[in-house]
Amino acid sequence: MTSRFPFSAVVGHDDLRLALLLNAVHPGIGGVLVRGEKGTAKSTIVRALAALLPELDVVPGCRFGCDPRVDTACPDGPHPPSEPERRPARLVELPVGATEDRLVGSLDLERALTEGVRAYQPGLLAAAHRGVLYVDEVNLLHDHLVDLLLDAAAMGRAHVEREGVSVSHAASFLLVGTMNPEEGELRPQLLDRFGLTVAVRASRDVPTRAEVIRRRLAHEADPEGFAARWKSADADLAERVVRARAVLPDVELPDSELRRIAAVCAAFEVDGMRADLVVARTATAHAAWRGAGRVEEADVEAAVRLALPHRRRRDPFDEPGMEEQQLDDAMRRAAEHADTGSDEDPDDDPGPGGGPDGPDGPDGGPDGPDGGGQDGPGPDDGQRPEQSAGPSTPDTGGNGAAPRPPVAPAPAFRARLLQVPGVGEGAPGRRSRARTRSGRVVRPSDVDGSGLHLVGTLAAAAPHQAARGRSGPGLVLRGGDLRRSVREGKEGNLVLFVVDASGSMAARQRTSAVTGAVISLLRDAYQRRDKVGVVTFRGREADLALPPTTSVDAAAARLRDLRTGGRTPLADGLLRARRVLEVERVRDPRRRPLLVLLTDGRATATGAGGDPGGDATRAAALLAADGVAAVVVDCESGHVRLGLAARLAVTMNAACLRLEELSADQVAGVVRAARAA
Repeated sequence: MTSRFPFSAVVGHDDLRLALLLNAVHPGIGGVLVRGEKGTAKSTIVRALAALLPELDVVPGCRFGCDPRVDTACPDGPHPPSEPERRPARLVELPVGATEDRLVGSLDLERALTEGVRAYQPGLLAAAHRGVLYVDEVNLLHDHLVDLLLDAAAMGRAHVEREGVSVSHAASFLLVGTMNPEEGELRPQLLDRFGLTVAVRASRDVPTRAEVIRRRLAHEADPEGFAARWKSADADLAERVVRARAVLPDVELPDSELRRIAAVCAAFEVDGMRADLVVARTATAHAAWRGAGRVEEADVEAAVRLALPHRRRRDPFDEPGMEEQQLDDAMRRAAEHADTGSDEDPDDDPGPGGGPDGPDGPDGGPDGPDGGGQDGPGPDDGQRPEQSAGPSTPDTGGNGAAPRPPVAPAPAFRARLLQVPGVGEGAPGRRSRARTRSGRVVRPSDVDGSGLHLVGTLAAAAPHQAARGRSGPGLVLRGGDLRRSVREGKEGNLVLFVVDASGSMAARQRTSAVTGAVISLLRDAYQRRDKVGVVTFRGREADLALPPTTSVDAAAARLRDLRTGGRTPLADGLLRARRVLEVERVRDPRRRPLLVLLTDGRATATGAGGDPGGDATRAAALLAADGVAAVVVDCESGHVRLGLAARLAVTMNAACLRLEELSADQVAGVVRAARAA
């Protein structure tokens, strides 16, 4: 077996190493979420952690890894007295494609069908008890599975109620998730459930990068020899973990430091009390790691740095993170409460935004003085400040007219559920109806479905038992008795926005309203796990401003830089959208698209046919022939209306709505009313 890369041999990533080690000392912290670009050793360092955990005493033969010194109400119990078995702590990996049965366990079908008894087959939560449960690409895991494992991690027990089985067993583990933010974010509710978070990036320092390459190549050339060279350093860390665990119960958390923790969490305006508890546990573990008997200010600061960045997100488009100056200011204010024991609000003089130096960061902006980290209104005020456009290279838009600078979006609103009609095939999500591998069982089937439908299988076999000569308690089964479960749940969709950015749309009020509506729908897409894409057209061609992605942060950033002006190549915009959908149909065939076209219907740039309007009509007909569900938002204004967008909607077989009708009560209903050809 190839040796894993040693924990001590990983270059850099000090915060990540510390976060993992503190969780090893105190599993009650709640795990670690590791965010970072690809190729930054996220998986390598997590897999190396298991070697540092102390060996375990377990009950021989227990499927749940019970500690013989602790009564855990084990489903395999009561255990007879016996000598404990000693084994290493396990690292259990949860694959992205895992099912709920694999995670929490299920009915033991073999025993149910052959012996006629109900027996429980443990899942990965049981296997990970007293070890490490590692989820790579946790942001791509089904939401209901993330909820299950986070609940188990928080309670230390897994509860299973399914298929006539009711089981509760101990499931205390160190939860570690890794993710690449470019592939989509976790919902804020799930982010909050991880105790600590660390952002990792590849070093730009040449000597550091060279050392990474040197060690990696040495490991690949001689894994066993490389591991042997670092064995002593790993052993020292493992021994330090054991010592820290031993002294942890005796570490004192003074009232002054407790007030400091409460003051810092209040200053950052985190929701609920989970953050305070996590910071307290992390600070205590940090003191134990140092070998100290008492929590000090340095322990609190280290805990805050790891526990609060991901809890500061007030909006889906806010970047997780914490400015160093912001942390310093918050710690300085908190020191007054720690020193004096004051019961006053830690934010008596918080600055204009209610937090340290403003609502989300220094100088009142979410990520600095330019406010560039937020692309929509905050959760309370419903408005956003005007954003100025940065310098840009002059662009004539194809007709000699310079494009107009970006316009701040109108206030965003909360969109109602948007659905694509019909029943899809189940790209995981939370939007439209679909047949999925998870969700509620709607019926058994002998043709399609996923997983065994136990009741259906037994019902199909029962009438034939006498003819098959059944004599014992078990059923006599044949291949034709097998029934699968047809499940129905929710899917995510591809929402492709096609935005007219030409001169005819350049009125500031209309541009602001259109951008505000798209921002609102983007937020809804974030919550419902959709892909989003943006095609814009102006001048002489269309531009794929944002290739389909699950990263709504990127979509919002592109919209913030949207410029208008020039002619109206409507046909090119529709054809470009069609090509994007064709590619996505091959790349992600299960994800059904919804096209949202925002235009006044005017076409002033000609294509090969020489007729702008005719070209646009032919392009619309092609989309209709492809069966694309669509909605046209008519952005025409003025007393005299030509109704061109409405005619285009008829050709596309799409629903149509005028721009002024886009409201919080109507926009989602319009998209939901989009009909497929």
